[in-house]
Order: sequence, then structure tokens, then C-alpha cells
Amino acid sequence: MAESFLLPNQTFAPAYLALHRQGELQKRADTAVTQLQSCRVCPRDCGVNRLAGDTAVCKIGRYAWVSSYFPHFGEEDCLRGWRGSGTIFFAMCNLRCVFCQNDDISQTKAGVEVTPLRLAEIMLELQEMGCHNINFVTPEHVVPQILEALPLAVAAGLRLPLVYNTSAYDSLESLHLLEGIVDIYMPDFKMWDEKLALRYLKAKDYPAAARQALREMHRQVGVLRLDERGLARRGVLVRHLVMPGDVAGTAAIMRFLAEELSPDTYVNIMAQYYPAAKVRNGRYPEINRRITHQEYEQALQAARKAGLWRFDKRKLELRN
Repeated sequence: MAESFLLPNQTFAPAYLALHRQGELQKRADTAVTQLQSCRVCPRDCGVNRLAGDTAVCKIGRYAWVSSYFPHFGEEDCLRGWRGSGTIFFAMCNLRCVFCQNDDISQTKAGVEVTPLRLAEIMLELQEMGCHNINFVTPEHVVPQILEALPLAVAAGLRLPLVYNTSAYDSLESLHLLEGIVDIYMPDFKMWDEKLALRYLKAKDYPAAARQALREMHRQVGVLRLDERGLARRGVLVRHLVMPGDVAGTAAIMRFLAEELSPDTYVNIMAQYYPAAKVRNGRYPEINRRITHQEYEQALQAARKAGLWRFDKRKLELRN
């Protein structure tokens, strides 16, 4: 492993501990919760009073909903390690991807509503199970609720790095609140073209919002750094799902990552697309199929041509 990407385990401490000691973590939480009164948590800018229980696109009001939580062994090797990534799956989403493979979670309130105390308890339970990190999945619309729970968890002994596992449809306001708190940002970069983003994600501004979000994430934590055991400790890990007919615009996304973030950006180029949600009902015939081996190889070539070289090895070995 290149020395510049090595962060020795014995020197690592989660970013949020310093803010907690300074009292800043609680201030961030208070600020975030206040912003729910006229919600601008994500780029939808709905403006509803979620403190009063009002909802809009994401359908989540005052408190977050958790659909499930458990040690996840299907994540990237540097996250799952040998004891699993402590994933917390939040219900609902601020996107409406027609091909969503988790639409039973993202489009319905599957699970239970959780108070800040209960969310803190879930983090601590995952730590007690031995997980290597706390992995917030689909957190874009519940950043205030996460921040509200975090001081309670830290005061009770939470010491794991935090993974922000997002579609990248995040607002700068939310990301600024997370600075010095999140250790590992794991954004998707789903789609480059705004017309296709409108068709498939129901968010025309997704490409611009994602570019803005990834730049900010990289500014905060830089490229992904691992410890001597191969576990992620701090930085950005980008996921990109290869899609039929290259509707995602893979080459343009890879150039952006290499040129505007860094050629050292750690990327997981994913091959597991399959027709799901509205696609499997035949409404989007052009993407109603799996990708081909050639399409996946072309995506890898585009990444290498852009100058990227740090790929998730486990996924690549499946294709070699």
C-alpha cells in the first residue's frame, strides 16, 4: 500500500471526538434541528416545517425512520473487514430512481420511527457487535436527526468512524454541518446528463448537485486512506453503477473524478445493475436488461483512460 494512503490504526481517532470535547458537536446538532423548521436539508429545498411533522418529497417529518440495522458483509472490503460494516438503513429517499434496487425501503416507510435516543442506542449496539464503522445508508434527508443523536451516542462511548453512504444528492448546508464529523464519505455518482437524470432519477439538477457535493466531500476529507489492516479510516470512496446503453455517462463521470477531485480517488465501478422497481414493469424498455460484459469492460477502460487507478479489487476480480 502506498505510504501516502496509510493511516496507522494506532493514530486514528474518529473526527467527531474533537468537536464533542469542544462542545461544537452539540451546537451543530442544535443548528441542524432548527433548520428542519423550513427544510433545506437537501437540494429539493421543500421549505416545509418538519419540526411540526409536515412532509414533502422524502415523506419524513420530525424523526427519522430506520428500516433495518446490522453488521453488513456485502460492502467494500475496506469497510466490511472481518466483522462487518455497521449499517443503518434509513427509510425513504429524496430521489425517485426508477431502477432503485431497494425501492421497498426508499419509497415506503418500511421500519420504525426512531427518537434521537433510540438512534444513538442503535449506533452503540452496532459497536457492541464488533462492527468496524457506523454506516449511514440513504442519510441525505435525515442529516439533522443523525446529528441530534450523535452527541448522545458519543457521550455513551461511541468511538467508531462514521460512513456517510449517500446518493450525492446532498445540499452544501448539510455537508458543512458534517465537516469534522464524518470520517468516510461514500457517495454514488449516478448520472452525468441532466435530461437523463430527470427521466431516471426524477431530479434534473442531480448531476450539478452531485458534482458540487463530491467537491465538498473531497475538500473535507481528501482521498481515501486505509490503516495497516486495510480498513478505511478517512476520505472519499466513490461508487458508480454501470448502466445499459451507458445512460449513466460513465466516461464523463470518471474524467470529473480524476480531474476535479484526484486521480488517486478510490472508485468502486459496480456491475450489479438489474431491472428493478418501475423498470421491471416495462415502462423503461431501454434499460430493461442487465449490462453486458463489454459494457462493464468499457467502463473500466474509461476510468483507466481518465487516470484513475484505485479500484475496489473484490469487484474487479469478479470480472477478470
